[in-house]
Amino acid sequence: MSKTMRGLMAGTVALILSAGSAFAEKIVIGHFGNPTPMQVARAEGLFEKATGWEIEWRKFASGAEIIAAMASGDVKVSELGSSPMTIAMSQGVDIQMFMLAIVIGKAESLIARDGTGIASVADLKGKRVAVPIGSTAHFSLMGALQHEKVPVSEVTIMGMPPDQIAAAWEQGAIDAAFIWEPAQSRIIKTGKRILGADTTAAWGFPTFDGWVVNKEFAAAHAKEMAAFAKVADEANAAYLANPAAWNATSPQVLTIAKMTGAAPAEIPESLAGYTFVPLKEQLSDKWLGSAPATLKSTAEFLKSAGRIEKVAESYAPFVNTSIAKAATAK
Repeated sequence: MSKTMRGLMAGTVALILSAGSAFAEKIVIGHFGNPTPMQVARAEGLFEKATGWEIEWRKFASGAEIIAAMASGDVKVSELGSSPMTIAMSQGVDIQMFMLAIVIGKAESLIARDGTGIASVADLKGKRVAVPIGSTAHFSLMGALQHEKVPVSEVTIMGMPPDQIAAAWEQGAIDAAFIWEPAQSRIIKTGKRILGADTTAAWGFPTFDGWVVNKEFAAAHAKEMAAFAKVADEANAAYLANPAAWNATSPQVLTIAKMTGAAPAEIPESLAGYTFVPLKEQLSDKWLGSAPATLKSTAEFLKSAGRIEKVAESYAPFVNTSIAKAATAK
């Protein structure tokens, strides 16, 4: 074979390989930047390897921003809190929840600033409380006020994204905040936890972050979505196998810190504040099986609080169990 022919063949192979990369489907996936095991899989490119997608991971500050991005069609898959998720579904945004990302506990908490005299929810009367509006933390705050019979009209609720909450706290512009990590760790240094979302859940106001997908996209990408869910589940399983090993100096925690900007020393406590439910277990009546009822009760509360205008007759069409079933099939 001549040098010219070998050169042409080598060039053709290179062209084919580069074309294969160029034709990888580009997908925008939304997330909150929470310090969770998923971030390790993201850092290692495991989602791309499993799905064959070229993924742009886009961080959002609030569920409201994600709803707008998914409604526009720009984002196909995303993490989304149960409260904004319910708002989107009630407004007719064509999304489906296909798995839980986290069940929220103390990782979202009501923190009172030192010197404000706030020792309980009742003490919020006349105080300035910051929270990202429409978020799971907002839902938990509203639930806490209702449970403790504190009129919303007697509390100054200030809507802010997490980074602004931390800044306002340092300036003394707010008295308390219901917020998640890493802002929570920043403000609790000069404050104290009044209660966490685990308490408001016990009061009848459960919150979680779920993975949602555009309905049409899910139908057209069943194999890839199952692969995505499997990677997320395996990432959680790695943590659940030995939580104690995920300490401030472990490679996993250092990776999460790099991916999220959270301090390594604060990440183990943050992880402990979440509940990670194995995907196979999520298929039970306790989780995805009861999700339509949970979403509807959340919608009814949001309507009573003036956050939405109407409640859907059923939220079953907004829950997709086929992805989890495919991901956990042997």
